[in-house]
Amino acid sequence: MKQVRKKEALDYHEQGRKGKLEIIPTKPHSSQRDLSLAYSPGVAEPVLAIAANPDDVYRYTAKGNLVAIISNGTAILGLGNLGPLASKPVMEGKGMLFKIFADIDGMDIEVKATDVDEFVNTVKNISPTFGGINLEDIKAPEAFEIEERLKAELDIPIMHDDQHGTAIISSAALINALEIAEKNIEEVKVVVSGAGAAALSCVALMVKLGVQKQHVFMFDSKGLVHESRNDIDSRKRNFAASHCVYENLADALNGADVFLGLSQPDIVTQEMIRSMAKNPIVFAMANPNPEIEYDLAVSAREDIIMATGRSDHPNQVNNVLGFPFIFRGALDVRAKTINDEMKLAAVKALAGLAKHSVPEEVIEAYNLKSLSFGKEYIIPKPLDPRLIVVVSTAVARAAIDSGVAKVIIEDWNAYAVELQKRMGRDNVLSRSIAERARKGPKRVVFAEGDNYKILKAAQQARDEGIATPILLGDENKIRRMIDESELELEGVQIIDPRSDEWQSTREEFGRCLFKKRMRKGLTEIEAIRTMRERNYFGALMVEMGQADALISGMTRNYGRVIRPALQTIGPAEGVKKVCGMYIVETKQGPLFFADTTVNVDPTAEDLVEITLRAAEAISKMKIIPRIALLSYSNFGSATGKDSDKVAKAVSILHRDYPDLIVDGEVQANFALNNDMMKENFPFSRLSEEKVNTLIFPNLAAGNIAYKLLQEIGHLEVTGPILLGMRKSYHILQMGCSVREILNMVRIAVIDAQMK
Repeated sequence: MKQVRKKEALDYHEQGRKGKLEIIPTKPHSSQRDLSLAYSPGVAEPVLAIAANPDDVYRYTAKGNLVAIISNGTAILGLGNLGPLASKPVMEGKGMLFKIFADIDGMDIEVKATDVDEFVNTVKNISPTFGGINLEDIKAPEAFEIEERLKAELDIPIMHDDQHGTAIISSAALINALEIAEKNIEEVKVVVSGAGAAALSCVALMVKLGVQKQHVFMFDSKGLVHESRNDIDSRKRNFAASHCVYENLADALNGADVFLGLSQPDIVTQEMIRSMAKNPIVFAMANPNPEIEYDLAVSAREDIIMATGRSDHPNQVNNVLGFPFIFRGALDVRAKTINDEMKLAAVKALAGLAKHSVPEEVIEAYNLKSLSFGKEYIIPKPLDPRLIVVVSTAVARAAIDSGVAKVIIEDWNAYAVELQKRMGRDNVLSRSIAERARKGPKRVVFAEGDNYKILKAAQQARDEGIATPILLGDENKIRRMIDESELELEGVQIIDPRSDEWQSTREEFGRCLFKKRMRKGLTEIEAIRTMRERNYFGALMVEMGQADALISGMTRNYGRVIRPALQTIGPAEGVKKVCGMYIVETKQGPLFFADTTVNVDPTAEDLVEITLRAAEAISKMKIIPRIALLSYSNFGSATGKDSDKVAKAVSILHRDYPDLIVDGEVQANFALNNDMMKENFPFSRLSEEKVNTLIFPNLAAGNIAYKLLQEIGHLEVTGPILLGMRKSYHILQMGCSVREILNMVRIAVIDAQMK
């Protein structure tokens, strides 16, 4: 993935609602009675209950799921001491990660205090609000003292993630790397570059796992940390060598088994890697550029086991594998602290998970043919949906076993189910789609290349590494827009189908269209003339193999955009009906709506075809389709044209596709409410299933439904995804956002990969 640009990063944070977090009500608030319960006089009752029993604060407020993300901005991301205000975007971002990975509400708090006493007192004074505290971006050595004092003086889980997050993930990786290298942890020689908070915590945790202190050689900016130096503090001295046995890093790496880098880029050479012991383990974790580039390291030694902090190489040491799930487990048992037992439990859980069979959805997400425990897979991938259950459960168990938990979990199976319910698959699906697209980029034609949003999305698609954009439109106009908007699309191909330069291509494409439509009233001259229209020209580029996918519809109505696709590319073999599907992302997971764009008044047989097309597409996303065919009737409770045809379609599906999880005709509220379905219609195939796919009786119903949800629910919608086409051709909603365009590009790229 290309380097993030300054303007792009600023635009991302500024667009729409400012920042990355918001607070929304969780209780009904539509009536005066609701408000009376929420505030005065109803709020008096929980107030009195908490005053009588302070633990009731966890019953009646959000404290138990609320983590404070606190910083003074003295060590921001490696950018240095830029102050509390400058740290706010980072803390908001951490809050977003807490929410999307573990359903924890993170509240960022930036403290204007560099004095340790003042900072500690500030945090202590606000601590009653929170169930846990995540310290972030605080410089050493103050970070050590702040964490130690807060852990000693407060009875809620506290963790400085810069230290312990990296330590936990790298320790898990080390356990597995040593197993692959067939080395004993008590015998390995470990060389460390860096002596800051993260490096010291990493070594401390590795020592608890069995690494011997006398085998650790740590380097700071002044050289080897050894006991005869008088410029090192007590924490460095804890890992100091007995004397200056090595003059420099290169000298120390000779014969070393493990290199742990948390320092600066490009300080390790290939010669140093070659000098290491057999099966060397190299964790070069400086960000964004490691101590030695991955390609250089692996080319220096075939037997190397390599990890970095980067997502574009195997074995990414990413803190997101740890902190959301560690806090999740700690909060759920109301742990008084995050102790060593809990950290080690997280280490072992992560290490163990990497040895288990990898779910197909994870392999698909990273567009890999296979993924199994070995040199290039020693720690789980961040998109692995098992992390929340495996790591949170291990941490919760360790908290209980070590005596720091106030809540004891009796039914661990029920707890696992609860964790899974917390997390819908919406975020997982979106990230999975993005990763899959990035692993197999395609040539994507943007038919409306003279639109700013399209240009912006094209730039982002190229930066993300998912597509090579081809822009259609007036070249002078497009280049002027690129310059005026300060977009970076150097070298992008721009084609104006109307220009003389493309006359021969228009003729070639026109003859192709004529052969397809000559018995449908189209002459060859008309076909060639039609190629001046960008949607037809772009569709023929895809049809003739000059591009892999097309995106259009930003400024045109649906009919004008789909017609060229149907006339040039057409349906895939065996497909009777092309249809449209939207993905509506909800807290409970994605909902799939079909048909929402193509078939105005489908017959029962058409509904069967639409259902099959949707089920096929959803299955390719590694999601089991659970399908409800909707109506105003519940299983024959009312008759009419729409309910009758839906009932007939269901009858055909039950007869011909008995393995498909589908039922109807049913009203939407029953389809989406399992309790209502079980109570009223226990015979239904959907009574024990969580419906994720809705098939509508006609175009009006489907189109209205998704647009209402999108606007009223402020839900993210991806689509319309055109199903049943022979090649990848996708149509945007008129007036959609840059983000929605980019989502459609990802879908189009994956569609092209599969076709």
